Amino acid sequence: MPQFEKREGSGALFKNDKEGVENRPDYRGDILIDGQEYWLSSWIKEGKNGKFMSLQAQRKDAKPAAKTTQAPPGMDSDIPF
Repeated sequence: MPQFEKREGSGALFKNDKEGVENRPDYRGDILIDGQEYWLSSWIKEGKNGKFMSLQAQRKDAKPAAKTTQAPPGMDSDIPF
């Protein structure tokens, strides 16, 4: 089987196994834009004009967002217990 060659401005999506988790993307893949690789996710949705694909792109080298440990509004975070 020939290997997929990544070219500038192109990518591929493949059917995703959702494993029973409905909010996972229907399709996953990657794309190359301006020399940067991105993960590409797609969900099939229904709108007033029919079915469409919603897309999300995330840089492959991006670090996940750090979780904050801030106290909820109105709570003092300096309390030692």
